[in-house]
Amino acid sequence: MEACHPPQQSNGTSYGAMALAIITLEVFAGMWINAFIVCVLCVAWVKKKTLNSNEKILLLLGCSRISFSCFAWLYHFLSKIFPNLLHCQTILQVLASFGTSFNYSNLWISACLCGFYCIKIANFRNSFFIYLKVKIDRMVPWLLLGTGIFALAINIITYVLGETLQKNNITLTGQENFWEATTRKDKHLFPFHFLSGLVFAAPFMVVTFSAVSLLFSLWRHKRTMQTNSMKDLSMDAHIRAMKSVLSFLVMYSINFVFLILTIIYDTNKDNIMTLLIYIYLHAFPCVHSLILIFSNPKLEKALLKFLSCVKWEFFMK
Repeated sequence: MEACHPPQQSNGTSYGAMALAIITLEVFAGMWINAFIVCVLCVAWVKKKTLNSNEKILLLLGCSRISFSCFAWLYHFLSKIFPNLLHCQTILQVLASFGTSFNYSNLWISACLCGFYCIKIANFRNSFFIYLKVKIDRMVPWLLLGTGIFALAINIITYVLGETLQKNNITLTGQENFWEATTRKDKHLFPFHFLSGLVFAAPFMVVTFSAVSLLFSLWRHKRTMQTNSMKDLSMDAHIRAMKSVLSFLVMYSINFVFLILTIIYDTNKDNIMTLLIYIYLHAFPCVHSLILIFSNPKLEKALLKFLSCVKWEFFMK
């Protein structure tokens, strides 16, 4: 059993305390918002005895984000309040593994949601696209299951790479100079960085492709309606989906940049860059879930009804 050595004192204590305070606010706000989505969908599930494909994706996304927020906050809380406890390798690996797995799930389920919007709403005459449009509802449960298995597999691979890196770092002798030690560490870190970058880049490409496809479909549909001097309800569906997907694309682009920064920068150090990275990464699930609520008529209606009830109870007191 490995001894638990106390970590070195950081010079950025103020940044660490500020990051913990902001992350705590973001995490609890995100948990409340995603818990609201999960509750509304579960109530609808009980009433209707079924959920459509869009609601299944939103339900799993909400549960995944709640889990990610819990493990991420617990990791930061222990690292700042009980640093000696967190430095024990077992606790560190458990929290990091669960947090990483749910983070990967968030990225891929979000990408599945954008792809689902694109396939259901966009209009293309390609035979493969038509096949996907017909079969997408049956494919959604398998896609979600595959997403969970994929996130778990990537997490296991990442764990194995981390164990390999740790063993190689331990075997570094004192006779090696700094340059040789750094070079060896970078060689072992390359597979981990490459895998992380691939996991981050793939869903980003799916979201980008979905947004571009929806935009092209909307442009072609609008031109057809203008030529025929007709109005179509699918135009409104295009516009609603485009608002949701484009807003998500902007947020996802920024999120992708910050995820890459977590690979480049040492996020174990307390500095202004680490503070900015963690603030945005924990704000992303909260803000995007709000966008999903206001782009979904059922969720928006339930939220407005809930807020009106809370407001009425407040004034009654």
